[in-house]
Amino acid sequence: MIAVTGGAGFIGSAIIWRLNSLGDDNIVIVDELGQGDKWKNLVGLRFVDFINKNDFINNLEKDLKYNFNAIIHMGANSSTTEKDADYLIRNNYEYTKKLAQFSIANKVRFIYASSGATYGDGSKGFDDDENSVAILNPLNMYGYSKQLFDLWAIKQNMLNCIVGLKYFNVYGPNEYHKGDMRSVVHKAFEQIRDEGYVRLFKSKNPAYKDGEQMRDFIYVKDAVDMTLWFLKNKDKNGLYNVGSGKARTWNDLVIAIFNALDKPVNINYIEMPKHLEHKYQYYTEAKVDKIRKAGYTKSPQSLEEGVTDYVKNFLLREKYFGV
Repeated sequence: MIAVTGGAGFIGSAIIWRLNSLGDDNIVIVDELGQGDKWKNLVGLRFVDFINKNDFINNLEKDLKYNFNAIIHMGANSSTTEKDADYLIRNNYEYTKKLAQFSIANKVRFIYASSGATYGDGSKGFDDDENSVAILNPLNMYGYSKQLFDLWAIKQNMLNCIVGLKYFNVYGPNEYHKGDMRSVVHKAFEQIRDEGYVRLFKSKNPAYKDGEQMRDFIYVKDAVDMTLWFLKNKDKNGLYNVGSGKARTWNDLVIAIFNALDKPVNINYIEMPKHLEHKYQYYTEAKVDKIRKAGYTKSPQSLEEGVTDYVKNFLLREKYFGV
């Protein structure tokens, strides 16, 4: 039995879809649906039960009716603009600590989502070596809440038996409920569909031309494959980057969307909001040497391949993973 926290969310529901495609439906989803459309991510997926995230953590030690062999912990508040630091500590840090302690005490495989946001502006590099965690300076409280758990796990000597995954810029189906936290692929698709052009921020850094700011974009299908590799390879533990390993520009990204829609490229560069100027990342690129050395060999889809699949097979068809 596998528990997937955040299982109704973006990456979590994609993980369940992939497990289903591999013939596994012995899954318990742990999440909180609220009043939005996140429930739509569950339609068509096969699982044993759905448990509210608060009920799950409260009953973990005393009245849990399932025997889990793995917990894949994707649940978190992932808003990079969340201002309630105490909430992020409770939801992202303390919750993860309890799950990790339970997993280790009960010999349950534990895979959790850290984040590429822990790297901050990138000036300290993007090395997923545990020894580099303490020198990182996240730019927002979300990234710091993730770094806090990474640091705690290191101090507790837990990373020799659990896995933390630092996801970079993931895009793909089932992110529709995320509002402002949706990928630029989804936002740009809607702009092109409705207005015929895309808005990108102008660069405030003379080293980068407008639209030439760079990110490590990874299609959610590839992020899921990298995640589930650790479910199978239980002897591999520690912190690992989940990214393509190749930085691409925002221009590359939106041009791929225009091409997938067979529309002429039309980009409108707009001023960057003042509150973002000193928090903006101009370059991210996951170092993936560590996961390669661990034995992961599959090559991710190119940006163009991933965007084309997302646009043509999901966005244009208004399709979810499970449907």
